[in-house]
Amino acid sequence: MTTRRTKTAIFESAGKMIIEEVEKPQLQAADDVIIKVVRACVCGSDLWSYSHGDDKAGHSENSGHEALGIVEEVGSDITTLIPGDFVIVPFTHGCGECDACSAGFDGTCDNHEMPTNWSTGFQSEYIRFHYANWALVKIPGQPSDYSEGMIKSLLTLADVMPTGYHAARCANVQKGDKVVVIGDGAVGQCAVIAAKMRGASQIVLMSRHEDRQQLALELGATAVVAERGEEGIAKVRDILGGGADAALECVGTESAMEQAIGVLHNGGRVGYVGVPHYANRPIGSTFAQNISFGGGSASVTTYDKDFLLKAVLDGEINPGKVFTETYQLSDINQAYQDMADRKTIKSMLIID
Repeated sequence: MTTRRTKTAIFESAGKMIIEEVEKPQLQAADDVIIKVVRACVCGSDLWSYSHGDDKAGHSENSGHEALGIVEEVGSDITTLIPGDFVIVPFTHGCGECDACSAGFDGTCDNHEMPTNWSTGFQSEYIRFHYANWALVKIPGQPSDYSEGMIKSLLTLADVMPTGYHAARCANVQKGDKVVVIGDGAVGQCAVIAAKMRGASQIVLMSRHEDRQQLALELGATAVVAERGEEGIAKVRDILGGGADAALECVGTESAMEQAIGVLHNGGRVGYVGVPHYANRPIGSTFAQNISFGGGSASVTTYDKDFLLKAVLDGEINPGKVFTETYQLSDINQAYQDMADRKTIKSMLIID
C-alpha cells in the first residue's frame, strides 16, 4: 500500500524555513478531523523562533496555527461536521462543556490542558485537528463563494481577530472608555477593531510605523503615538486628558507591559494577549495603583460562533486588511522574512 505524501513547512533553524514532503496526516482518535488546508498564515508569535531561535529545536514542526480548510475525513465521534464542510481552523481546541469553556474561556479549556489545547503544524497542505467536535467553526458554503478580501477576514478568525477581541474583553472595555493599544501588528490592529466594537470613545495606538498607523486609523483608532517610555506615556495622557481606562497589551515583552501599566489611571485595567517573553514582572508592584489584569489564550471558538463570524460575513468589520502580502507555501521563508523585516503586517499563505 502506498502512503500518500504531502508538503509541510519545517523550522530548519533561526532565519530558515523550508518545505518538506511528509506522510499525509491520518486519523488517530475518534474525535480527529483531517483537513485540506486552503489558506494559512504566519503569526507574530512564529517570529520569536524564526528571528531568535527561541529554544526551538532545529528541523522541527512549523509553529503555524491558523488556517481555513475543507474537512476531508472525520473520526467516528464527530457529529458536528461532514466531509466537504468549509471551516475556520483555530489555534485552540476547547471542549465546549467544561467550566472554562462554559464561562467563555475555551482558549484555556479545563479538559484539554496545555499543550494539547494549542495547534501547530498548520503551514501544510493537510493537517490533523484533534478534539474537533466543538472547536472547529463551520463557514456557510465553500471558499469559491467568497471574495479574496472576505477569505482574508475569515482567516483572521482563526487567531488574530479573536485574540484582539480577547484583550478588549479581558480589560472589560466598556462604552465610552478611553483605550490604549500597545502593539501595531495584526493582533494590535484587531484589538483596535475590538475596542471600537465595544464602544470605546478614544482609541490610541502606540506605533512607530506609518503604514501601520494609517491602517489603525482606518480601522477605528482615534490617535497614534510613536514615542515610547515616559515620553510616550506623557503624550498618551495629554491626548486623553489623563490616564486611560484600559490598556491592551498585544506584544508580549516586559517593556510593552510597562507601557500598558504606565498609561492607565489608578484603577485602570490591562488586557494582555501577547505571549509573554518575560517572567519578572511582579503583580504586587501595581498594588498601590489598583490595576486589574486579565488575559491569556483567546476564546477563538466562543467568539467566532457567538458574534465574530457574523460580524465578518455581514461586513461590519474587515480584519482581513491586516494581510498586506500573499505568498505560496513554497515561498514560506520569504513570508516569514518579510514579516520579520516589517515589510508586511501579516503574511497569508495560499495552499490550495
